[in-house]
Amino acid sequence: MNDIKLAVLGSEGVGKSALIVRFLTRRFIGEYASSSECVYRKHLSIDGRQLNLELYDPCSQPCQGKPSLHDQMHWADGFLVVYDISDRSSFLTAKAIVHLIRDMHLGVTKRDADSVVFLVGNKQDLCHVREVGRDEGQRLAAEARCRFYELSAAEHCQEVALMFSKLVRNTSLSIKAKDRRRPSGSKSMARLINNVFGKRRKSV
Repeated sequence: MNDIKLAVLGSEGVGKSALIVRFLTRRFIGEYASSSECVYRKHLSIDGRQLNLELYDPCSQPCQGKPSLHDQMHWADGFLVVYDISDRSSFLTAKAIVHLIRDMHLGVTKRDADSVVFLVGNKQDLCHVREVGRDEGQRLAAEARCRFYELSAAEHCQEVALMFSKLVRNTSLSIKAKDRRRPSGSKSMARLINNVFGKRRKSV
């Protein structure tokens, strides 16, 4: 059974936890600021294959001992970078995160340059107070080789489920391609980094 690790990144209040919980339970929880990071775990069947999915939801607020963005990037196999379409500053943060992922992975090895990244403009239900155009999100995604979605965790249950399923599937394919070329010594480093995030887990 394959293990897939996804990090959901973005500014405070963009709806990272809401998207995760909507995907895992089909419920909408509304917004809340978490003071601790969580790793949600779920067994999935994608294309007839059984997968162990771990979804990392970092704490939004500053807290002692919080893993750095660098650690989060090394831990994860794929990334969901979220911004709020009604908050331009969150889009600028998402843009910085996407470029950081690409720059860091280019610096490690050429093969990691195409790590799976999905860019998501959340809160489409607030389009009447939109500060970020859909075209801006599409342009950033094209520039950074990401897949782009604009949706609402509050209203689009099916779209959220479909997006996560595609992210899992694409990440699984990416892992298989990398494993064919990866030296075996990197497994122990993966286990070490996994321990950073192993303290708080939620099974759904």
